[in-house]
Amino acid sequence: MTNFLAFGLPVGGEWLIILAIVIILFGATKIPALAKSMGKSIKEFKKGVKEDDEDNKSEDTKKTEEKKEDNQ
Repeated sequence: MTNFLAFGLPVGGEWLIILAIVIILFGATKIPALAKSMGKSIKEFKKGVKEDDEDNKSEDTKKTEEKKEDNQ
């Protein structure tokens, strides 16, 4: 199986280095706020996808009902 990533996924100590860099760049006080914002964004995205799916289903239902009425 070929690895499609050039360097592979970070493991062990590499995650610690990445975490240290993030803390240095953003500061320990801003990380919870960033995580909260990301969580809200994901929640809104999922809500939008769900609403879009519901809209598509209702449109499909209307089209199906119209076809049935046309055939009768």
